[in-house]
Amino acid sequence: MIPVCRLEDLPKGESARVATNPPIAVFHTDDGGLYAVDDTCSHQDASLAEGWLEGCLIECPLHAASFDLRTGLPTCLPARRPVRTHRVSVEDGLVHVHVAAEEGSAA
Repeated sequence: MIPVCRLEDLPKGESARVATNPPIAVFHTDDGGLYAVDDTCSHQDASLAEGWLEGCLIECPLHAASFDLRTGLPTCLPARRPVRTHRVSVEDGLVHVHVAAEEGSAA
């Protein structure tokens, strides 16, 4: 479990980048949902935290690939591969990311 920030420091419609390896982006959607995905677009190296958030979709700032934050699945080309998703929790007002195991690794 990785602490990210205080919930009040992550306004709705904004994101925070966590300097893990690989980096993780945490999003606070307009409806109050909190989602986390690997921060690097699966199409080409670009930070999803710098993209455009609309509902539960994040659009990559480089080539406009879009991903569903709930599943990590791409919703349009040029991305074809999903990004890894992570569980987010809030404890005592602090946002935490629970890093998912990478595919093929022992957890």
